[in-house]
Amino acid sequence: MAVAPPRPKGPALNALRAFEAAARLGSFAAAAEELSVTPGAVSQHIKAVEAWSGVALFRRRAQGVELTEAGRQVAPVLAGAFDGIGEATRMIREMKPRATLTIAALPSVAQLWLYPRMAAIRAALPGVKLSITALETPPNLRRDLFDLSLFPRDPDDCPDGVVLAPDEIFPVASPQVAARVRESGDLSAETLLNDESWFADWPDWAEAEGIAQPDLTDAPRFSLYSLAVAEAVAGAGVLMGHGFLLDPQLRAGVLVPLTPRRHTTGRALMLDRPQRASGDLSRLIGLISGPIPLGVSA
Repeated sequence: MAVAPPRPKGPALNALRAFEAAARLGSFAAAAEELSVTPGAVSQHIKAVEAWSGVALFRRRAQGVELTEAGRQVAPVLAGAFDGIGEATRMIREMKPRATLTIAALPSVAQLWLYPRMAAIRAALPGVKLSITALETPPNLRRDLFDLSLFPRDPDDCPDGVVLAPDEIFPVASPQVAARVRESGDLSAETLLNDESWFADWPDWAEAEGIAQPDLTDAPRFSLYSLAVAEAVAGAGVLMGHGFLLDPQLRAGVLVPLTPRRHTTGRALMLDRPQRASGDLSRLIGLISGPIPLGVSA
């Protein structure tokens, strides 16, 4: 008679994934955002792992959490394991030829930088479909099944990425509004358009210029940078422009810079991709990285 004794069970895979994400990102909230769950769910998952093991993995403090020594030892092992699962999943997916390539991009990059290039990309890659997902934060390409990502990032945080353009800021406006602004002091009489994702643009620019901080108390705020751009084109106010996003509008003259000086944010538009790249993906990367004739999209 066969004997089938019960086997010891480990913690749930989702619980280990929650711990690994929190350890890597240094925050339960950031882990929750990456995993599309609540911070409470991440906390419960980690408590389950700690209860199963009898070992504390995090110290909970009023100002946040930090790994214990045990947590620091386990985190890199789990990170490697989940990276391996992600790589295996990608390999399985790529064993069958695909007609769709997936791109993750910041919404403003998808709308203002990538969209004007789509016609040229489609013409150069007939038969290949592009699927674009707008995200607020860069995906982890070792885990998420995107073929590449396009985000303004610190190049040091994306060592394997391709720098497409520096992120430089400077105020822009329609020609009618720009005609009224002769010097920085004239901005106080204008409506300053403000993007919620880049809320520090105006203060950072003012500091770089060595002028007084602008009053943004009643400044219109936009959750989509493309809407703020459309308002600036319509003459509704002055926008802090990101040069790499506004090339079509600047070339068309529907927006004009209010100063010849551009100040770098320390970021750059980065193209990141997995280590493995199919033939179509390699060609797509080459197209995006190289010069592409742009149609004017105002």
